[in-house]
Amino acid sequence: MERNNEWISEDNHAWDELKELLDGGSNACVCLPAQRNEADFTLRRLGVSTASYLGAIAYETGGILVDSGWVCLLGAGGEGIQGGLLSWNGLNNEDAAEPVPGMLVVAYDAAGGFFAMDTGRFGGSGQIYYFAPDTMEWENTELAYSGFVNWLANGDLARFYETFRWEGWQEEMTKLQSGQVFSYFPPLWSKEGGGESSSKSPVSVFDAWGIVLKA
Repeated sequence: MERNNEWISEDNHAWDELKELLDGGSNACVCLPAQRNEADFTLRRLGVSTASYLGAIAYETGGILVDSGWVCLLGAGGEGIQGGLLSWNGLNNEDAAEPVPGMLVVAYDAAGGFFAMDTGRFGGSGQIYYFAPDTMEWENTELAYSGFVNWLANGDLARFYETFRWEGWQEEMTKLQSGQVFSYFPPLWSKEGGGESSSKSPVSVFDAWGIVLKA
């Protein structure tokens, strides 16, 4: 297929490097296929090159499911993941979520947490922030997008999510449908809330996003 998208870097495409990283990482990563038209449009609307990790993921994947699907890294969108980089950030004509000004949402997790790139809200640092469901605040990971992807592939996710998870969480993940996350009761931000102590039930990821918008 002829590539006529100015944002596609023939000489410095990051996907080969990314694929090696994801395939060899300590955390299992499943790359969902991208529909070429959607991927091409996503790359154009984002205005990033495939020489970057963000551009390569946007162009080559519908999204990436990390660690049994606990983290959903957004790509062009498609089956197996709720929305894509455009629909989460008000960049297409069929917006799935109300965007947060100055933030580019790049991932969500099964605990109802969200990862977003600072494009202006916190000074335009370009770093990834995490909306933590236990503090109800955006927390700086101090990682650029490339570092964030490296962390997803090889980072200690068990430690990061230690208070959100519970024994047997992997089996419970199989009960979630695409676009669902866990709702905790008592909630994680409460004194009584926690991965082991709270009951969990599936809810739409948009329900969790609504909490972010109100915070």
